[in-house]
Amino acid sequence: MSDTRKKLVEAALAEFTDQGFGGTDTNRIARRAGFAPQTFYRWFRDKTEIFLAAYETWQASERDLMAGLLRRNASLEDQVEAAIRHHRDHRLFRRSLRRLAQEDPAVREARAQSRLRQIERLGGADPAATAVILLQMERLAEALAEGELGDMGLEETVARQTMVQLLGQVREAGRSRTSP
Repeated sequence: MSDTRKKLVEAALAEFTDQGFGGTDTNRIARRAGFAPQTFYRWFRDKTEIFLAAYETWQASERDLMAGLLRRNASLEDQVEAAIRHHRDHRLFRRSLRRLAQEDPAVREARAQSRLRQIERLGGADPAATAVILLQMERLAEALAEGELGDMGLEETVARQTMVQLLGQVREAGRSRTSP
């Protein structure tokens, strides 16, 4: 990736994280990266195209975060807390992703492909079952990151414990597939 493109993508991810998709424009992204606004269009057709590139960067940071935790043999609880924190730190970006996945076929396809790659990396005998578990975990992480249980005056402990159990199921399914 060229240095200019990389700076634009990093600026876009920061901008989408701070302002959401609807709260920013290509001029702000270019200026945040240190370029004149017209530079943006030398590298990207529109804001959606750079959003997709930022989504790839966001996914890589999440993969790196989780891989680091696995290398350190972090507990399932620590992995869950890291996932929730990552969702919280990128709350507006995640909101934009959810909305765009409903409105834009390219974003919907990118999200589907991302999930399929994640399922493949995790292994397991039944990709559909793994998908269901991951979707449950994703929704719980979003609810915790957004404070939805707190809004209802409810404790978050059960949601966190459920995520730990679900993550354990995914890990066990992946281990059973790779065992002789």
